[in-house]
Amino acid sequence: MADPAAPEADGGPELVKSRISQPLVVGALLLFDVVNFPLSGLLALPSLAGVPPTDAALDACGLAAATMVGILVLHRRWSYTIRATGDFPRQGYSLLLAFVTALAAWAGFFVLAEPDPTRLALLRPWGLRWLALGLAMGLLGRALFAHWTALWTREGRLARRTVVVGGGARALATIDRVEKSGRGALRILGVFDDRLQPRQRVAAGGLPFLGAFADLERFCREARVDLLIVALPLYAEDRLLEVLRQLWILPVDVRISALGGKLALRERAYSPIGDVPFLPLFDKPLSDGSIALKCLFDRALALVLIVVLSPLLALVALGVKFSSPGPALFVQTRYGFNNRSFGALKFRSMHVAECDADANRLVIRGDSRVTKFGAFLRRASLDELPQLFNVLKGDLSLVGPRPHAMKAKAAGMIYEQAVEGYFARHRVKPGMTGWAQINGWRGETDTVEKIEQRLAHDLYYIDHWSLWLDIKILARTPFAVLTAKNAY
Repeated sequence: MADPAAPEADGGPELVKSRISQPLVVGALLLFDVVNFPLSGLLALPSLAGVPPTDAALDACGLAAATMVGILVLHRRWSYTIRATGDFPRQGYSLLLAFVTALAAWAGFFVLAEPDPTRLALLRPWGLRWLALGLAMGLLGRALFAHWTALWTREGRLARRTVVVGGGARALATIDRVEKSGRGALRILGVFDDRLQPRQRVAAGGLPFLGAFADLERFCREARVDLLIVALPLYAEDRLLEVLRQLWILPVDVRISALGGKLALRERAYSPIGDVPFLPLFDKPLSDGSIALKCLFDRALALVLIVVLSPLLALVALGVKFSSPGPALFVQTRYGFNNRSFGALKFRSMHVAECDADANRLVIRGDSRVTKFGAFLRRASLDELPQLFNVLKGDLSLVGPRPHAMKAKAAGMIYEQAVEGYFARHRVKPGMTGWAQINGWRGETDTVEKIEQRLAHDLYYIDHWSLWLDIKILARTPFAVLTAKNAY
């Protein structure tokens, strides 16, 4: 199989250097809005003669509430996608709707919460000026984003890394049409097919032959593929099922080419790229907008928690140092997003000589390797608090499937061997807490059922993700920690 780092696999050093991440662009637009809503509100605040000074705390709450409402409206209208970013008229309408809704919520909050009736005189002039200024700043920003998005799309810098499964006439026709009509939307890295040999590149449209179906999963992970196009005829059921069994655990979008197909469906059933119709089969669990929203929420809250909990972090660190010789922190290699490993920070809970970085032996009740202070930390989950810095770094989310050590076992078997589809939980970034943990599935995994239940709960979370679900899990986590019976 071709090396994913080779120029033909990744599009060459120049493309890699100049490629711009779509979630990064969407995240930048989201951050712009997070700043624009409250900033335009502050700049619009009028000073009227005879009106008492503003109540800073009350006004800050109002600005924050308006910002959250506006962002949620834009998110629900799918404004945080690359396609929407390049559509200036649609963005303008969505922005107007978001500001009107946000200011209506703000006005209701202001009327209910303001104890001084004379300050209600601010309501109309402040709201009108805020609407005008916020729209002006927002439209200017969106005009720039639309210009840059169109430019980067033409240059191919926002192209989605794509591979094609199938090397016959259907694949050749799909590749040709997409490259002609896609206007730089895709960067096709190559073709996978069990029937092709490397010398048969003409049959694959002149693109590199990357391997057989068995090589798909590894390549998609290592080359960070965004989109996989299946160009197999629908009657090739066995081959299609073989491909799908590998792909559902990957964080990639999967589309079946409907070019030349005899199956006639409603137009809205298709997801076109250029003028080529595709049937959407699997989607990444989180859209670019959801990724950006979750990332911003995670890092903002993690920073607040680090500041608020800094005295507790310092006390726990001193407790670890005084309870046993050695460093206060311990780094354990764990699975992260898309099976990539990272170093998870923890307060050390074991004697230094017995620390198990690979988790070859999971901790059990009364484990002699754990210090007395460490046992307390583990029961209260205080040993996990340094992972707030992993959240700031981007290795972790606040909420998600808990990251497991590389060699963690259930009933003597490594997790991925104990339960089928285990790696599907890595389609999203892991978290400090999760749906499985607040439902009691944490601690020792001495049976296969325990890891099966964890996986089932993790997959439920992935399939039902929302920002509200994250908030709900965070709110329930302290109670789950206090009532836990199997964490030691």
